[in-house]
Amino acid sequence: MALSQANKSDLLLLLVTVLSAFSWIFSREAVQLMPPLLFMSLRFLLAGLLLAAFDWRQLLSINKEQLGRALPVGLAFGFAMCFWVLGLSHANHVGEGAFLTILGVLMVPIIGRYLYDETPPTSTWLAIPVALCGLALLTLQGGFRTELGQAFFLISAFGFAFYYALNTRAANISSRTNKNGDVCQYQGIPPLVLTTLMVLTVSAVTGAASLVLEPWQPTFSNFTPMLYVWIVASATIGTSARFFFQTWAQSLSSTSHGVVIMVIEPVWVALFAALWFAETMTVMQLLGCLLIFAALLVNRWSAVRKTLKSIL
Repeated sequence: MALSQANKSDLLLLLVTVLSAFSWIFSREAVQLMPPLLFMSLRFLLAGLLLAAFDWRQLLSINKEQLGRALPVGLAFGFAMCFWVLGLSHANHVGEGAFLTILGVLMVPIIGRYLYDETPPTSTWLAIPVALCGLALLTLQGGFRTELGQAFFLISAFGFAFYYALNTRAANISSRTNKNGDVCQYQGIPPLVLTTLMVLTVSAVTGAASLVLEPWQPTFSNFTPMLYVWIVASATIGTSARFFFQTWAQSLSSTSHGVVIMVIEPVWVALFAALWFAETMTVMQLLGCLLIFAALLVNRWSAVRKTLKSIL
């Protein structure tokens, strides 16, 4: 029996979560061999060039207004990725880091309230205390003990929240009031074009940060074959392929199933980290991650309910 468009979208989004989890593993391996910010710059530069090869005609056709809306998205994402990769390079537990980073999803409605005067749903306010309890279990073991990697992941979560909020507005048609009081309608930026511009901006941001903060010479004089593997795998599988399939999935269906599916990512990361790095969780860590996962489901309860109804 042929799959419906919505089912194809769900399967593709599930694939996206797996590819994203693989990206955590590839990136963790790479940052053990080279400066983390330099790695991110090379990874996103290669990924951006690959994406540009598929949409170069559309890239050449965008106007200044669209470019002006795409730039803040890339800058927010670049900020988030800087702290994400620093967190990854200092983390003692990759799986735990994934659950801390996904907290950015909870912050999106709050960011939207202050940026666009949007009213957060009641589910957000119910989810935040649950998430804070989970965060406490991860950081209050034996007293207040926030590791450097945890702090970086939490800062990156704020950056991702701004990125999600800005990205939604940039990708969709929107209406705004100009200086003369007239309401103007702005055309949404094609998803693949927006993704390409965003990825190349991340490369520029992380490259500039690396140039200021990191030594490059030891890296280029001691390149190992496996380092090439991790960079190429991260750029192609963890970035280009991931965003390609995500864009494809979003074009197939407008249902909210994907919102629920995407929160599975930290679960995949924890499983892959256990298999690849032999990571284990203490009872406190496990409970903390479970509470954060529960908070994500509470925050997206309307989507969860629709998904359960469609299944049952």
